[in-house]
Order: sequence, then C-alpha cells, then structure tokens
Amino acid sequence: MRRFEYANQIEDMKAEIKKYNNQYRHDMELLNKMKLNPTTIAKIARERYFMKTDDEDIFVLSDDENPVENESQNETTE
Repeated sequence: MRRFEYANQIEDMKAEIKKYNNQYRHDMELLNKMKLNPTTIAKIARERYFMKTDDEDIFVLSDDENPVENESQNETTE
C-alpha cells in the first residue's frame, strides 16, 4: 500500500518539476528578450500592469459572461 502511495507522490512531483521547468524556460526567454530589446519592457508593462504613457488611455475589455461578485478587487481608481 505504501509503495503505491509513494509511486503516486513520485508522479505528482515529476509533473510539478516539469511544470516548473517549463515556467523557467518561458521566463528565461522573456528575460533574454527584455535584455536584447528595450521595447519589450514597455510591451510587458502595458500588457501585464496596464501602464501607459501620458498621452494614452487604457481600456480593459472582458469577454466574461458572468460579472465578478466583488469587482472592487479587480478595479482601481489610481
């Protein structure tokens, strides 16, 4: 019985290792892009953190059918 439990734990850990290795590869590619191309930093800032230049406006569109119960968590007035 314990052998079966350990085998399951090993498989779970292997899947977790694979997930983290994929994340690491993705992050390293992104880091290399940021080092080689300074406009990549601006692109990431705009896409992930909704940063903008002084002459831009940001509109966030969503295709969610159901509204979020607590919308104040997702929206800021800053």
